[in-house]
Amino acid sequence: MNLAELYQVFLSSSGICTDTRTIKPNCLFVALKGPNFDGNAFAQEALDKGAYKVIIDDMRYHKNTGETIFYGNALKLLQRLANYHRHQIDATIIGLTGSNGKTTTKELIASVLKQRYKTEATRGNLNNHIGVPITLLSLTDQTQMGVIEMGANHQGEIAELSAIADPDYGYITNFGKAHLEGFGGVEGVIKGKSELYRHCKRQGSTVIVNGYDNKQMELTQGMQRIVFGDDNTDCPVRLLGEDPTLTVEFKGVKMTTRLTGVYNFHNIAAAVCLGDRFGIEPELIRKGIEEYEPRNNRSQWLNKGPYKIFLDAYNANPSSMAVAIENFDHQCPTDRLYVLGDMFELGEAAGREHQLIADQVGSLPKAEVWLVGENFYTSRGPERVKRFRTFGDLENHLSEHTVPARHIMIKGSRGM
Repeated sequence: MNLAELYQVFLSSSGICTDTRTIKPNCLFVALKGPNFDGNAFAQEALDKGAYKVIIDDMRYHKNTGETIFYGNALKLLQRLANYHRHQIDATIIGLTGSNGKTTTKELIASVLKQRYKTEATRGNLNNHIGVPITLLSLTDQTQMGVIEMGANHQGEIAELSAIADPDYGYITNFGKAHLEGFGGVEGVIKGKSELYRHCKRQGSTVIVNGYDNKQMELTQGMQRIVFGDDNTDCPVRLLGEDPTLTVEFKGVKMTTRLTGVYNFHNIAAAVCLGDRFGIEPELIRKGIEEYEPRNNRSQWLNKGPYKIFLDAYNANPSSMAVAIENFDHQCPTDRLYVLGDMFELGEAAGREHQLIADQVGSLPKAEVWLVGENFYTSRGPERVKRFRTFGDLENHLSEHTVPARHIMIKGSRGM
């Protein structure tokens, strides 16, 4: 069965499934493999639960009834099918990556574009070599805009995802100290994330560029690009205020957002820029920006009894940690507690980067600081900074002591 024939099988199904726990009637089940599972072993279960057909890559599970389709590598077939589908539908694809702010930016862009267009975006954290194909295959012939988030922690991954999604527009939020272990330092991060730019350049696609970011301006010289930033750029967006949340202005229209932290200004501006590129009126752009509300532990404010909590614990790296601390210090100059967990995937830089954060937060006057995790535990600093080797140690402390502040910032890598 060739790819075009398989595509007809896909169109006859109700969509892609990769987990028998979430089988949809008449779905096309793809038997993927992982370190601790083999989807081939669940082929019969998928059929029993109502799957239309199953793509397998292990002949031991093949059936001569036509219910299974054998291909040497089910994952590669899923990716090829996604790329094929992407070119069969008439949707504009926007691909974005970056060290920090990917999901917030994706949600902002989608919120703006949906004011005029039928828009679909990456759901949850489906931004890897499996999630991107699944997202693309969820787009329909009714979809006008697809916003595809691409995550990576090694060289070559963004190139692979870009080849699958083949975006019409590309955007990189920033280059930061994320996944240093896998990328091989900050220069490796720049090289790895810029694989999106290199793909766009080869394909003649357009890139959206933050005019305030000199490195990105340098890397996109000579490319087809739209630059947002100050009055000298293609799309001038002004920051009017940041207390308590960010207020921006575009073409005379003031937008009061639900986001805190100056670092989110660039995420907002990128969404405004794309809205403008696709002819959405400033008033509708404002509606899209103002409707977006942070959730899922990302830059999220919570009120719990007497406590006001800034919960930014979906993930963490040195860049995002530093700006979040700075923002919280600015917003809550008194009566505050920082609860910070270790940052993962830093490799040989882990000790140095955790010490830099410990120095930053330890130097804040009148701030209570609790650091949690092996790396923070071995950092140096003033005695008033409490260090806990494990979450259990922190839990024991909490069971015996009252939380000493009303404003609390919680941030750390998801594994914490």
